[in-house]
Amino acid sequence: MKVIPMPANTHATQHKIRLALASKGRMETETLAFLDHCGLHVTQPNPRQYIAAMPAIPELEVWFQRSSDIVRKVRYGDVSLGITGFDSVAEYGGDGDEVIVLHDRLGFGGCQLVLAIPDEWDAVTSVDDLVLVARQRATQGHPLRIGTKYEGLVTQFLAEQGIEPHQLIRAEGALEAGPHMGYVDLIADLTATGTTLRENRLKQIEGGTLLNSEACLIGNRYALKNQAQVLTVAKQLLEFFEAHLRATGFHAIIANIQGISPEAVAQKVLSQPDLAGLQGPTIGPVYLRDPNARDWYAISIIVRKQRLVQAVEQLRAIGGSGVVVTPATYIFEDEPGTYHKLLAELGLE
Repeated sequence: MKVIPMPANTHATQHKIRLALASKGRMETETLAFLDHCGLHVTQPNPRQYIAAMPAIPELEVWFQRSSDIVRKVRYGDVSLGITGFDSVAEYGGDGDEVIVLHDRLGFGGCQLVLAIPDEWDAVTSVDDLVLVARQRATQGHPLRIGTKYEGLVTQFLAEQGIEPHQLIRAEGALEAGPHMGYVDLIADLTATGTTLRENRLKQIEGGTLLNSEACLIGNRYALKNQAQVLTVAKQLLEFFEAHLRATGFHAIIANIQGISPEAVAQKVLSQPDLAGLQGPTIGPVYLRDPNARDWYAISIIVRKQRLVQAVEQLRAIGGSGVVVTPATYIFEDEPGTYHKLLAELGLE
């Protein structure tokens, strides 16, 4: 009898840590841009392949997956970490505690899960009105039909609000067309600005927001608790993410200024409202080519982007010159608070 060898169990023998990212759409684009800004560029030599690398963390293997599948695969341990929208976590995370949210506000992918009804429903402006519509439809033998792909979240919301009876219709793709095509009465879908809803003659209603969502970092509880290397990589990601998010909106300024001493220069700088920096200015001597030239100092400060013009004006007012401005890429401080929160969640701190 011919014996056919079984393929190796790659999951059991894998050495690399898997990070799942969205494989298409706005979430993919914004996730890769965010990682780039964090200094964590993802290299994908063949765009048709679903596996890529992150050179900054060589032990990490990047897998491109659908957003809903990211949550499921983290939940089942097929991948250890993932970045996806919180809406997917809330819908597909399950009733257990297998999925841990390590960071819930990565600053992109912001949207809301909302109920949207046709514009012509003039008398319906709130969830309370929708409760009455559902009851009225029931007397006519036609339950309220709601198109969505978020069956779990929508079922829970409708029950809490008393919108009964109703019929959920699973739908993918362009849900906005559903009410006017006639196969649903209203929809529950994600929106970032509301523009697509308005362009398709749909409107949101008061009290009809089910969930606020943005991109988040998630992980598998077992892997984080029992595999030291996974926890180490998670800490690295959190370090880069928090340092970058902390730096967003700040600029670094370097300038030269005259003074009889560092203390005198510090007094000048601190007299201005926008020049205090995070803890205070850094001041050091400037070594000039002219040995007779003295009393020049270089100052380094961090200022908020929206106060940059005012900060430069204040520097000039106290004699600053040679002003150099660069965007702040990272601001590292103590270990990330999200990491200590994770350790507490795992019972490791």
